[in-house]
Amino acid sequence: MANFKSINVPLTDEMKRFVSEQAGDGTMYSTPSEYVRDLIRHDRERKEAEALRESILEGYQDIAEGKVTAFSGDLRKDIGLK
Repeated sequence: MANFKSINVPLTDEMKRFVSEQAGDGTMYSTPSEYVRDLIRHDRERKEAEALRESILEGYQDIAEGKVTAFSGDLRKDIGLK
C-alpha cells in the first residue's frame, strides 16, 4: 500500500475555485486532491516524454555526425555488456 504524505499548497481564490470546479459531481475527479494528483502524473509523463525526445534527437545528431557502429545482431555485445 502506498505511503501518503500531505503537502499544503497556497492557492489564489481564482485557482482554488478552478480546482474545485474540476472535481465533484459531473466531473472526472471525485476530489480536488485526485485532480491535483492527476496533474502531477501528467506532468511526470510529459517530462519523461521530453527526455525521450531529447535522446532520440541526440541519436539523430550522432548519425548526422557519423558517430555510428554497425549492428552485429547482438545488442549486448555491441554496447559492451558481454
